[in-house]
Amino acid sequence: MSSSASAPAVPLILRWQGVLANYPAGQLGRQLTLISGIVLCALMAGLPLVTRTGMTLLIAASGLLWVLIALRTPAGDIGSINRWLLGIIALALLATGFSPVPSAALHGFLKLLSYLGVYALMRQLLATEPIWWDRIVAALLAGQLVTSVLGIRQLFGDTSELARWADPNSVADGTIRIYGTLDNPNLLAGYLLPAIPLALVALLRWPGMARKAFALAALLLGIAALVLTYSRGAWMGLVAEAAVVVVLLGSSLTHSWPPLWRRLFPLLLLVLGAAALVVVVTQVEPLRVRVLSLVAGRNDSSNNFRINVWLAALDMIQARPWLGIGPGNDAFNQIYPLFAQPRFNALSAYSIPLELSVEAGIPGLLAGIGLVLCCLRSALGQWGRGGFWALPALAVLAVIAGLGVQGLTDTIFFRPEVQLSGWFCVATLAAAPTATSTPPNSRD
Repeated sequence: MSSSASAPAVPLILRWQGVLANYPAGQLGRQLTLISGIVLCALMAGLPLVTRTGMTLLIAASGLLWVLIALRTPAGDIGSINRWLLGIIALALLATGFSPVPSAALHGFLKLLSYLGVYALMRQLLATEPIWWDRIVAALLAGQLVTSVLGIRQLFGDTSELARWADPNSVADGTIRIYGTLDNPNLLAGYLLPAIPLALVALLRWPGMARKAFALAALLLGIAALVLTYSRGAWMGLVAEAAVVVVLLGSSLTHSWPPLWRRLFPLLLLVLGAAALVVVVTQVEPLRVRVLSLVAGRNDSSNNFRINVWLAALDMIQARPWLGIGPGNDAFNQIYPLFAQPRFNALSAYSIPLELSVEAGIPGLLAGIGLVLCCLRSALGQWGRGGFWALPALAVLAVIAGLGVQGLTDTIFFRPEVQLSGWFCVATLAAAPTATSTPPNSRD
């Protein structure tokens, strides 16, 4: 059989890739990989630090670099994750076309494409030069370490600014919540959620005491800062991340044990962890008060606000169940007031499943679920096969669990500081070889 007959079919939408492959690269063309790595490192390090204008420029540069690389690189097998992403793009485009506010929806659609441009560059870079995974993680942890330290320092300075996040109508009135450089405790917590599993994997994976000390500092300070945000959704997300790590690492470390003990050991660790968590929550008053607010129902103002927003979001979905109102917060801000109850203004649906359904209807929700399930299947496969991508897959599984739990009651994920970390995790899975592929060079 000829090599051309065995080559994977390239979708029509990707046949523009590689049109410049036969032209001389030139000095700039030969440095595109290095430039891409530097830009991505700058972007990930600057997520909590740069201005919106600076972040926009870095995102635009990432998309342009991917286009330049794609023009010189013929398209290969599209992969299951990318198929889901193309489906999501198609749904978002349809939702934009049929949106009652098409101009606002178009702005949201272009923003989605810009984030996916960053994802595409990450996937291309990691597929060709896997060593950049560790470098991008190091850059992300550097930014996380800075904002964690600045957030913790807020407790030792003037707390008048922090007090504005203390809701006098909440059962947790008086709680001081840090927000670091992000001006919002929930946003800081959402930003830290993906960084913490990546720091843990870096600690396990990186050689040398200096690198391990850096990863350990990022891990411990990240956890401390997340706890001090007093974000209930992020707390539950952190618990979910810990459970995933304990179960998977416990199963891996006990693979030579008798079958009964292999099953019992991770369960025993989870029970001990839950018991320790209960003791901490019951003995530390600020934690106890904040956790009890979860079950206060409408008696807690934060809970009451979210419940009213969720009810309005359900009405929006019922009004446009098939293609929604179009992507982006601009479209939401224009349509939501038509359904909102008085005094309950909101910038989002405060729930990722509801937000997906509002923006692109039930098909959008199903496509989002399909992408998550595809990522879980890919990550579990990489973890099971071991090798270079096993520990990154462990981090991705924990990140999916953490952001998924937090996303049930918040939409912080759609902010670029959080979403771009999420796309880095997806790119990690999309770049990793499948069971039939040749593994990458696992240089450290």
